Amino acid sequence: MKTYQVRTHGCQMNVHDSERMAGLLEDAGYVRAPKDAEAADVVVFNTCAVRENADNKLYGNLGQLAPQKAAHPGMQIAVGGCLAQKDRDTITKRAPWVDVVFGTHNVGKLPVLLERARIAEEAQVEIAESLEAFPSTLPTRRESAYAAWVSISVGCNNTCTFCIVPALRGKEKDRRPGDILAEVEALVAEGVQEITLLGQNVNAYGSDIGDRQAFSKLLRACGRIEGLERVRFTSPHPRDFTDDVIEAMAETPNVMPQLHMPLQSGSDTVLRAMRRSYRQERFLGIIEKVRAAMPDAAISTDIIVGFPGETDEDFEQTLHAVREARFAQAFTFQYSKRPGTPAADMDGQIPKKVVQERYERLVALQEEISWEENKKQVGRVVEVMVAEGEGRKDDATHRLSGRAPDNRLVHFARPDEPVRPGDMVTVEITYAAPHHLLAEGPAKAVRRTRAGDAWEQRTAAPEPAKGVMLGLPTIGAPAPSATPAPSGCGCD
Repeated sequence: MKTYQVRTHGCQMNVHDSERMAGLLEDAGYVRAPKDAEAADVVVFNTCAVRENADNKLYGNLGQLAPQKAAHPGMQIAVGGCLAQKDRDTITKRAPWVDVVFGTHNVGKLPVLLERARIAEEAQVEIAESLEAFPSTLPTRRESAYAAWVSISVGCNNTCTFCIVPALRGKEKDRRPGDILAEVEALVAEGVQEITLLGQNVNAYGSDIGDRQAFSKLLRACGRIEGLERVRFTSPHPRDFTDDVIEAMAETPNVMPQLHMPLQSGSDTVLRAMRRSYRQERFLGIIEKVRAAMPDAAISTDIIVGFPGETDEDFEQTLHAVREARFAQAFTFQYSKRPGTPAADMDGQIPKKVVQERYERLVALQEEISWEENKKQVGRVVEVMVAEGEGRKDDATHRLSGRAPDNRLVHFARPDEPVRPGDMVTVEITYAAPHHLLAEGPAKAVRRTRAGDAWEQRTAAPEPAKGVMLGLPTIGAPAPSATPAPSGCGCD
């Protein structure tokens, strides 16, 4: 049987799309290549176009595969995702050994395009300009038995000057609430106990269907699904963050006390240049309301340093916002000029040396705050969902890892009784580092779950990819990673 690899770059949207690509290939008869395999019969690159080095990374990887393909007749290489949507006309010119190029709107055509390329013995380039059907109808190979992404919308209606994603993902398109809840219920029936609602601008959900409170209603509806223990969402836009959402988060027990909300800059001047429709006061006001409703909430963010025209005073305003917000974690980026965005042609591009110095100051400040906030967790008793593949490398036989309700990473002593990924272990936090917590004492309780049962069954006999939506057997998405990537391609 032919083997495949899907290599993913970018945000959670891309991770979820890669699951669909894997599902489509397995539905067509391919099998996943072993993890230690250098290549496979089909290698698919699911690309990102947000960061400046995305192009170099892709063509570097393609160059490495060229001699392998030459040595293995019949091997095929496909390029999809945001960079493929953007560079549709240049990929096969720069890398003529690529067989298939497809975009963000036609993931479902991947197996057909591979077959066409094989028969015609020439590259197939097909880029759809708009979404024809919501991609959750596609078969999906979900990585996790216990946690899943669930897309509630695709695309974005914002016009941020640094972001190219709306041009590549299209305008926002919402799924019907009944379809989303049907998928969640089917996931829970399979043993999933944590879902993350996913959208490029997740809390704008409802604008496409004419209900401005649709997102808070969706959170509350998820709270009524029996067996669903944890609900998260990413990534909200401050402009659309309304009081009804905060109330739904606080009043729905299975919605976790965690929020990832991109700040991007603390300077009102820079936010205006970015076309971000909020200001520092509005952002900090949302955080104040969230903490009033959920005092233990962990809040994380995305920040861009060195946007064109950013002055020393502008940067000081970002540092001020960070000090006031006291984020548990921040994903920080040096501004990256992307062709096709308004910011790329703006005056006042900041010298690299200045950007680097500001970036290092911001990282140092956030590191200090993260550590201080984590130290406040020492002595707390938390229930941790055991994760797969997050154990410490130096003592993996003695410690396991997982996520607390607020999504902090916790390393804990292996309990005396066996536990599986998806099971729940109650521990007391004894030590804090900037990026993780440690529970060195014995577990206070162990709760074996249906999710653990599902993981055990899956590892014993992996199931094929299944269809998704409207009551069909469904699999949604992978477990969140040990360090979640910034959401919404960092453009939210």
